[in-house]
Amino acid sequence: MKFLRRGDSNPTSDTSAVDAGAAATVADRSPTAAKGRPTPKRREAQARRRGPVAPAPLTSKEARARRKSLRGTRAERKVDSAERKATVQDRRARMLAGEEQFLLPRDKGPVKGYVRDIVDARRNLLGLFMPLALVLILSMILSPALQAIVTLAMLVMMLFMIIEGVILGRIVNKRVLERFPDSTDSKFSLGWYAFVRASQIRRMRAPKPRVTAGDSI
Repeated sequence: MKFLRRGDSNPTSDTSAVDAGAAATVADRSPTAAKGRPTPKRREAQARRRGPVAPAPLTSKEARARRKSLRGTRAERKVDSAERKATVQDRRARMLAGEEQFLLPRDKGPVKGYVRDIVDARRNLLGLFMPLALVLILSMILSPALQAIVTLAMLVMMLFMIIEGVILGRIVNKRVLERFPDSTDSKFSLGWYAFVRASQIRRMRAPKPRVTAGDSI
């Protein structure tokens, strides 16, 4: 049996101290515990930064009050309406003047502008279709006995329109091919574009004609 001397330390206490230090070191090196909740999405984080969302209205009266507050005062609505109206009128005026950036897609491009000039420089019978059709329809309503005559007149008028439309389409395609040999527009689309414009009353055409009837193009 081994007797401990008075100067020796207790081996059991030393071993316990070493074990406690190792456990603390292992605990320090252990990974951080989970947060216990999923990471918020970007949309949710942005919503929290903007502030709390107003609760939904409980009654129709609250809904009307909220819509009224969002619309603003009557004076502000009048100012906004006047600004929108002025903007629309300005865009329409620029479109009628033929400014390229304000034209409809069907009217854009130098080829379409050239076709419009060809049509506007001609005196077309197609432009009389709408007035004559209106006169014939009114005549048939006022005097049913003229129905057969009016029907025959409308058939003759449509025949002349078809003939002139074909002639105009050929003229337009021939001149476009000479002026724009690299054009990608089909012959049918250009002929139809010219036919539709020629069938409109001159002062109602949009964009407005840039040339007068009889000008050489």
